[in-house]
Amino acid sequence: MKFLNLKQNAQTILTFRKWGRKNYSSFLTLKKAVVISVLSVVYLLSTTVITLATEQDTSEVKMQYDLDEIEVSAQRTPVVYSQVARIISVIESKEIEAAPAQSVQDLLEYIAGVDVRQRGAEGVQADVSVRGGTFDQTLILLNGINITDPQTGHHNLNLPVSLAQIERIEILEGPAARVYGPNAFSGAINIVTKQNTGKSIQTSVSGGSFGYFDGNLSGSFQTGKLSHMVAVSGKRSDGYIENTDFKEVNGFYSNQLIAKKGTLKFQLGLTEKGFGANSFYTPKYPNQYEATKTLFTSVKWEGNCPLHFSPTVYYRRNQDRFELFRDNPASWYTNHNYHLTDVYGANLNSWFKWKLGKTAFGVEYRSEQILSNVLGNEMDEPKDVPGEDAQFTKSDERNTVSGFLEHAVYINKWTVTTGLMANVISGSNLGMNVFPGIDVSYSIGEGVKLYSSYNTSLRMPTFTDLYYKGPTNIGNPDLEPEKSATIEGGLKLNKPLIKGHAVVFYRKGKNIIDWVLNDDEVWQPQNLTAVNNLGTEIQASFLFRNQYGKQYPNVQLSYLYNNLQKQEADFVSNYVLDNLKHKLVASVNQQILPNLSLDVKLVYQDREGTFTRFEDKVAIGEVDYEPFLICDTKLSYSQNNFTVFGSVNNLFDVSYNDIGNVLQPGRWLKAGVVYNFNFK
Repeated sequence: MKFLNLKQNAQTILTFRKWGRKNYSSFLTLKKAVVISVLSVVYLLSTTVITLATEQDTSEVKMQYDLDEIEVSAQRTPVVYSQVARIISVIESKEIEAAPAQSVQDLLEYIAGVDVRQRGAEGVQADVSVRGGTFDQTLILLNGINITDPQTGHHNLNLPVSLAQIERIEILEGPAARVYGPNAFSGAINIVTKQNTGKSIQTSVSGGSFGYFDGNLSGSFQTGKLSHMVAVSGKRSDGYIENTDFKEVNGFYSNQLIAKKGTLKFQLGLTEKGFGANSFYTPKYPNQYEATKTLFTSVKWEGNCPLHFSPTVYYRRNQDRFELFRDNPASWYTNHNYHLTDVYGANLNSWFKWKLGKTAFGVEYRSEQILSNVLGNEMDEPKDVPGEDAQFTKSDERNTVSGFLEHAVYINKWTVTTGLMANVISGSNLGMNVFPGIDVSYSIGEGVKLYSSYNTSLRMPTFTDLYYKGPTNIGNPDLEPEKSATIEGGLKLNKPLIKGHAVVFYRKGKNIIDWVLNDDEVWQPQNLTAVNNLGTEIQASFLFRNQYGKQYPNVQLSYLYNNLQKQEADFVSNYVLDNLKHKLVASVNQQILPNLSLDVKLVYQDREGTFTRFEDKVAIGEVDYEPFLICDTKLSYSQNNFTVFGSVNNLFDVSYNDIGNVLQPGRWLKAGVVYNFNFK
């Protein structure tokens, strides 16, 4: 490890050369940047929040020798993983490679605080929620940019990248409106892609049961100071039961220019999916089909002057065609549903250090628009649907202007981050909305910290909530936005052998939106009087291999208990009251031979609520969700740049439902190879 000391602006500067081929900016939180020739980063869990930027800050000196650090998107000022006074779970690239998962949705199943309700296999569509929230209450980001869909949360994970291009996934549990804005109601998930320097090519091919095939090809290269990454991928399956086949194609490009005064980042992605949607939205008509196209792009500048400016512009388009009848339609069925959402926005995030800590401030503008033949208000003149023999006849739009202020300070063993966001949303009678919050932590010993936080949030209804009309569903244009206030606290442990946390959280929700069954046997969204969450989460990672040698496994255990308290309970709920009450995840990673490793995941889920059981398209009554235990396993052999693997999902062939009458796949076998070409 070499350090180069330079004088600039009366401050000592240390600059990175290489950090394990990763573009982490961990020491941006310091007044020193570090030149490190090669650095390996290994981390499993979180600890606490922000340091005071002073010349003699002992926390900075300690962090120079703590390699368990990466920068994460958990607050407005730069913050490294160990500083966050919140629960933020991070799935790192080595864990992604070892896990028996080949989609983001499957990977998120292994986080206790996350509820993934899969409708289709291999991530074709899934509803993702955090700590008992709904799928519309979780904000999704790609490299820190909001890609959440305003039409419906069903499209939030229409990602233009595969697992092969993902560096890490960050899951911030609890409300994050003052960091990300409205709709980060119960949590936020940030997906960070790889941006390698130098020249390399990675290719992978896998196949398996049910006619499954998955192929990936990606490459990185450099032209001057500009580094590029290009990736294409595709997967398909004949389906595990009737009408569950799918095809998916992705393309993604990103680049990064490191200049003297900052870094310029660009990304462009496109994904197309077509899939049989057996009973996705109603089991009365199981022969459904859906096709989606999603385009996303953004440009971001990260300045490194004393007053750091980070402007961003972004654009996302999602087009959806939903067919209630894939073939042989009923005589009354005359047209498919067509939707097109355009989202564009710009924001400016600024921050600076001074003797009292770090202060961040900024503004954001976001516009959400929809064209549809079923959602919105009637248009004066119809518009053609791109690529289809149909027309849009309805539309709607809304704009959000936000401003924020945040301050972080370190005083002895205390760290405090406090701030607020205020916004105005067009088309609403809400006026100015203000979301305050505060995070506090206290170090009670080496690697042991107490923390507590209080945060507030708001979520606007989606366009589907407001307007949807179908044979079994009808929207509600009179819906009010959801509001919540959450307090949590607990302990974080970061020892060489054991890392983990224990936390208790309470969320008070007002006007929570859920689809409920009305007297006409039709689902309609309503504002429930109040829905409050009281829960606890415990996680522990035992790093036996790191401490005692390669012959010992690393073991991780995590458990979530979540109890929803509702004032109105005499109705049939479709989402809100069907939360996971218990979730237990156990993971064992064992190195069997020097190049052979085994990864085993056990997931137990016990869900509250009921669903209407259908047989032969006829409702037979309400039934409880049955608890289930799933086992996934993967065996990998790696030699130099070559990896061969075999995996089995749902090893014991358990029959279970994540949501309603949508039956999940049984035992699924896969095998594949991965090869990396690295050029000097």
